[in-house]
Amino acid sequence: MSTPGRGLHGQVLDTLGPEITAGEYPPGSVLRTDELAQRFDVSRSVMREAVRVLESMHLVESRRRVGVTVRPRSEWNVYDPQVIRWRLAGADRPHQLRSLTVLRSAVEPVAAGLAARNATAEQCKELTECALGMVAHSRGHQLEGYLFHDIAFHRVILNASGNEMFARLGDVVAEVLTGRTQHDVMFEDPDPAAVTLHVKLAEAVRERDATRAEELTREIAVGALQELDILAP
Repeated sequence: MSTPGRGLHGQVLDTLGPEITAGEYPPGSVLRTDELAQRFDVSRSVMREAVRVLESMHLVESRRRVGVTVRPRSEWNVYDPQVIRWRLAGADRPHQLRSLTVLRSAVEPVAAGLAARNATAEQCKELTECALGMVAHSRGHQLEGYLFHDIAFHRVILNASGNEMFARLGDVVAEVLTGRTQHDVMFEDPDPAAVTLHVKLAEAVRERDATRAEELTREIAVGALQELDILAP
């Protein structure tokens, strides 16, 4: 499904991007711009714009007299939120979810410890509000509402760390949390233990307990990996 307002090149990307990330065009495959323009019934200028976007993600490279070549997966910008979204929509979903969850388990505990030291009063308030929102949406199959507050919670943690590199991972975390929900890699209601851990984490940050904040975040990460063992083995 194309995203409204993205234009013709966006509609091309909504099909071609997932095909590339799903391996329908193996590394080294050469895509001809003219043939693609004919396939999608768009102008060559629209097709070139779509290719430029794919190049920015390092999915392809253009060479004169060669064409558009699909790059090896090892060269892809795997942190690009759109690339993550495409991969989560395909057969690579279990591997992608596990890879991203392991990344979170490595980064977020450290970020939480830093947040306990550096969070402003406003950020502590936001964190508490997000945790309460998660509690309020944790029953009755309200996963979309829960997701909204869950994403906001983890964004606050990353931003409150005071580390700009961690903060930039907010979109990555948002994509993996969204992917779990949209692709049914979640229980009908969130694990009550995980919800409680988020509430306790908000308290630890507010109380400036960095050690406790880091420990709680590691518990959250372990729980997320255990859910994957069950729902996306």
